Amino acid sequence: MDAFDRKILDHLQRDGRLTNGELAARIGLSASQCSRRRSALEAAGFITGYAALVDPATVGCDVQAFVQVTLARHSPDNAARFLQLVSGLEEIQAAYALTGEADYMLKIAVPSLTQLSRLLSEVLLGHPSVAHLRSSIVLDRLKESLRLPLAQWT
Repeated sequence: MDAFDRKILDHLQRDGRLTNGELAARIGLSASQCSRRRSALEAAGFITGYAALVDPATVGCDVQAFVQVTLARHSPDNAARFLQLVSGLEEIQAAYALTGEADYMLKIAVPSLTQLSRLLSEVLLGHPSVAHLRSSIVLDRLKESLRLPLAQWT
């Protein structure tokens, strides 16, 4: 990956709807060169997809929370059961395996506290793979970004 590839990734992170012509003009390549590079970045797995970012509050997901999960047992089978559980729940936007006291951190978006309570107590705590939860409700989003800091490396 060279400086042009990093510039392509940086600009696409800012606006995934850029045409090849627009992108090429911004980074100083021809549209055909930019198109080839973009396709190569997609084929190599640097670009894994394109999506619209939706503001949770505008679609009724007024409650966001971060939940630390401690597993009941530490075994490959139990971890697989937990993975299967979180993979099937659309309310869970992200799940991370952690070091430290908790085994996992979940990012959750739901319409109400009632639905968060149901998800935590009935679905997550009700699952045999889970021993403990510790939840924190988001009061305000100060910053949220999916962009990686690629521009500083160009």
